[in-house]
Amino acid sequence: MTTPPTDDSLLQRFTTDASQGHPNLRPRDASTLILLDRSGPEPKVLMGKRHQGHVFMPGRFVFPGGRIDPADKQMPVSAPLDPRAEQKLMLKIRRPNVAKARAFALTAVRETFEETGLLLGTKEQEAPVGAAAEWAAFVEAKVLPDLSTMHFIARAVTPPRRSRRYDTRFFTADISAIAHRVDGKVGPEAELVELVWLPLSEIKQRIELMAITELVLRDLQVQLEKGFSHDLPVPYYHVVNGRRVRDFL
Repeated sequence: MTTPPTDDSLLQRFTTDASQGHPNLRPRDASTLILLDRSGPEPKVLMGKRHQGHVFMPGRFVFPGGRIDPADKQMPVSAPLDPRAEQKLMLKIRRPNVAKARAFALTAVRETFEETGLLLGTKEQEAPVGAAAEWAAFVEAKVLPDLSTMHFIARAVTPPRRSRRYDTRFFTADISAIAHRVDGKVGPEAELVELVWLPLSEIKQRIELMAITELVLRDLQVQLEKGFSHDLPVPYYHVVNGRRVRDFL
C-alpha cells in the first residue's frame, strides 16, 4: 500500500530538509528509539539535543540512535522481539534473517545507552555471557535487553544525493523498560547536550523538528490512538523514481 505524496507537505520536506548534489551513496542500516512515558494524562517522549559541533544535524533535537554494529548481532537477550515486529523488520531488505531483525532492535538499545546512559532490559542475577566489548556496561550492570517490550513503528531511508544516507528503523519502548542508568553520558561535551521529556501534542510548538521526525511522531500518535498493536502497518518512507513515497510494511 502506498500513500500518494503530492498533497503532503511533510513528505515534500522529507526530500528537501538536507542539501543535495552529493554522490548517491548506499544507505547504511541504523536504528533509533523513542522512549515513551505514558504514566500521565498525555504521552511524553524523550528527545536529546545534539552538540552544536556535530557535522551531522548540529543542534537538532533527535531520538537516540545510530548505525548497526556487528557486535549487536551477538548480544544475548532476555526475551525476543514480537514475531509480528520481527517479520516486518525482515521485509524489503537484502538477505533477511532473524539475527538481522534482532540486531536492528539491539542497536536502538545500545545507542540509547551510549547517548543517554539509560540501559533498557531486565536485571539478572548473573552477568550476561557472550557479550562484545560494545555491551560492557550491560554486562557490568547485569542487564539483558528485553526486546519483547519494543515496538517497530516506522522505517525511513534518507533521500538520494545527501552527504550521509541511512536506512533507519524507528522503535519505541516504555520507560518501565529502563533497568539501570549511568550518569555522565549527557553534557556540554557529549553527543547529546541535554535531554527533555516533551508531551506528544506539544513537540512541534516547542522545538524545531526535522521532517522525518515530525512524520514519525505523527505516526506514533496514530498508532497509540489505534491501540498500539503489533498488527498495525508500519510506515516506510523512501523515494522511488524521484517520488516521495509512504509505503507500509
